[in-house]
Amino acid sequence: MIFEVEGDILLSQASWIAHGVAPGDHFTQGLALALREQWPSLAKDFRHYCQTAHPKAGGLWMWHGPGAHIANLLTQEAAYDHGSKPGMAHLEYVGHALRALAQELQQEKVTSIALPRLATGVGRLDWEAVRPLLEQHLGALQTQVFLYTTYRKGIRAQEPAQVSTQ
Repeated sequence: MIFEVEGDILLSQASWIAHGVAPGDHFTQGLALALREQWPSLAKDFRHYCQTAHPKAGGLWMWHGPGAHIANLLTQEAAYDHGSKPGMAHLEYVGHALRALAQELQQEKVTSIALPRLATGVGRLDWEAVRPLLEQHLGALQTQVFLYTTYRKGIRAQEPAQVSTQ
């Protein structure tokens, strides 16, 4: 169940929020930056995870903090070296990360999740190529998927009812 909405994803009533990042990302751009500003420990915990686990693109890392459940989808290549910007996203990584997310949503019985048009901003992918992957991996789930197609700062989206927190 995918519902397209417009608004500020940080004001979502969904149980979880998902976004795309690169392994070792410092959360300095886009939604990742907004999430870091709202939950500073998210970025610190992610850096620690990357330093100890050395994750590869295409994976998923979950963060559960005070009042938030954030799915970090590793949709981009890691930065070439320390201090450089993350690499580009690839459809293969997006597909693997969405498959892992779908499994996590089912296992945890998550009722709703909000996510942006993955890998199309900083990741530089074409939405028309990414969208079918989102539909393939999340479209048939019982979880309500709120796809934020247009960002509107400070505006709460019109998400369908029956959203509960988990």
